[in-house]
Order: sequence, then structure tokens, then C-alpha cells
Amino acid sequence: MAPGDKKLHRLSAVAALLLARTAAADVLPDDRADVFYSRYNGGGMDITGKSISVRKKFSEQIGLQADYFVDTVSGASVDVLSSASQIHDQRKQKSLTLDYIRDKTQYTLSYSQSVEDDYVSNTSHVGLSQDMFGDLTTVTLGFTSTRDKVGEHVGGATTWLGHADTLNYEAGLTQILTKDLIAGVSFEVVTDQGYLANPYRSIRYLDPTTARGYSLGAQVYPGTHTSNAVALRAKYYLPYRAAISASYRYYGDTWGVRAHTAELGYTQPVRNRWIFEGRVRYYRQSQATFYSDLFPFAGSQNFMARDKELAASQNLMLDAKATYAVLPEGWKIFKRGTVTFEYSHFVYRYLDFRDIKDYPNLPAGTEPLYHFDANVFQLYLSMFF
Repeated sequence: MAPGDKKLHRLSAVAALLLARTAAADVLPDDRADVFYSRYNGGGMDITGKSISVRKKFSEQIGLQADYFVDTVSGASVDVLSSASQIHDQRKQKSLTLDYIRDKTQYTLSYSQSVEDDYVSNTSHVGLSQDMFGDLTTVTLGFTSTRDKVGEHVGGATTWLGHADTLNYEAGLTQILTKDLIAGVSFEVVTDQGYLANPYRSIRYLDPTTARGYSLGAQVYPGTHTSNAVALRAKYYLPYRAAISASYRYYGDTWGVRAHTAELGYTQPVRNRWIFEGRVRYYRQSQATFYSDLFPFAGSQNFMARDKELAASQNLMLDAKATYAVLPEGWKIFKRGTVTFEYSHFVYRYLDFRDIKDYPNLPAGTEPLYHFDANVFQLYLSMFF
């Protein structure tokens, strides 16, 4: 699968990684084992994911976590289908994380490898978390380096096209403001260099010599990309054992994309056995400077893209999650166990990307704007020991 499809392909993987709870810098998370399953359907793509994760403390200072994840994707998004390409792929990802605590500081080292027929990714991460001022303030720093090998899988054979290198720098501050209110801010800088295009997607340009009025051509991307993001978040604990949360994130990059994300959440425990959570999130972005749904002619710009991920768009997510304590008193070696079910509904609307797959006979540039809905189902079992 090509780079532009990784967002959807990794949705279930991101959800699996959420199983790893964060803790204060001077306390390691509990020993636990997690089994995870997810299903995504929408936009012409069907993705299933399965994961197993095990975390073990060897002392109060050292802990190790191992994860193995497999997801399978079939179908293709609408802009890939317009180039007559179908996707049938499987990704396998292995990761290992080491945590070490010294006084009020937690150090984290991790490595992961993700392998597909047309994509190999190796990622290394180092992080630091420091509690200070009576544990009321937590400062976090992180650095991640990723090396990707990008290819195109056609007719049962893969042609390797190049490499992409990504460096990610993160810094964050979390502050307990009152006994009921906690807030935080984070900043992130990401630099990409190398082969950043999507070989499965094509541009289209006006061509009066064809019956449909346009022809397809290869995308041409810049070889570098830098993005910055800042996020604000807060959580307020209500007097009846509930909590509300809010966050806002601003994103901007050197390709001209500007994005805003706002989210509201609510958490409600019930009778010490259930935890119910709900979230609503709104996202909006502008188009990249070299993106167009329909170029005036072939070679009209130095860089050209018709990847819907670079188009102006907006989406809304509604999410509901329920967690049930199946072993509140423990059983044998297990201290407790939980089962969680989560359902997310996404509504995607594109503001300048047209549906040429379902409307092939309309004049070029007059097709309806593309939109679709998607559903994600997630189920995971967590056993603490």
C-alpha cells in the first residue's frame, strides 16, 4: 500500500496502541496483557486488525512491553479506483518498548518494524518524562526517527521506488491546576525527506482529445515536507465521579495545508463495574498548494497532486466506548480484567475533490464533490496481573 493510504490503514493500529495507559513519571504501568480486534469499513476500504500486547515490570524501575499487530486491507479509496488500482494487502508490525525510572524521571526507548508487500518501515523512539514541583507539573520530551522503503505492488511483483526519512520532535507540559482540573500543551515538529508521493494515485488534466475530456498522469511531489502542530487539552473532574475533557490542535505545513481539530469528551463510571465514554471531534483542513482536482494541462506545474488527503476537507467523528470489569476481584494470577467495546462513526466531506468513479459520463470538473461515511468497531480484552 502506498504512503497516502497509511492513514486509513493504520487506524486500527493506532487504536491498539491506545491500550498502553500513561502513568505518572515515577510509577510504571501495571503488568498486563491485551488482545485487540478492530474493523474499519468506509470509502471503498475494508480493514481488519488484530493485536496482542504484553507489559511486564521487572522491578519498580524497569518495565518492558512487546506488541504484535496484523491488519488486512482490501478494496481501494475512490482516487485509487479512478486509476484502476485495487488493494489487497496485509501489514505486520512488531514493537518493543523499554521504560526506566530514576527518581522523578522516566526514560522510554522503543523500536518498531512494519512490513507490507510494498512498504517497509523502521521506527526508533526515545522519550523523557519529568515530574516536578511536587508532582504537579510533568514535562515530556520525545524524538522519533523513521526510515521507510516505498514501493509499488502490481501484478504480484513489487517495484521499489525510493526511501522516505521522517524525524519527529515533541515537547509537552501537563499541569495540575486544581484538585479537579488538569491541563496541558504540546508542540510537535515533523520533517520528511525522500519519496513522499503515492504511486497508486494519479493527477488528471483537461484533454479535449479524449471522450471523457481528461487524461491521467503521474503525481509529482516535493522531496521535502515540514509540519508543525500545537495542541491544548484540559480535563475537569465533576463531583459525581465523572469527567469532561476538551482539546484543540492546530497544524500547518510547508505544503500549504492548515488544519484545525476540536474535540469534546465525557467519562462516566457506573457502580464500579462500568465506565462509559463519549467523544465528538471536528476536523477541517485547507488544500495543499500543489493540489488540484483537475489541472488545465499536463505539466502545468512543477509539483502536482490529486491525493484526496491533500484536498480541502472536513470530517466529524462520533465515538462511544463502554468498559466492563469482568474480574473486579481478580482470578488466580490476574488482579483484574476488563472488556472494552468502542464504536466510532466518521462523516467525511471533501470541498474540492470530485467523484469521477461513480460519475464517469459527466463533463470534467462538474462531477459531484466526494463524500463518504465510515464505521470503526473495536473490541479488546485487558488482563492485569
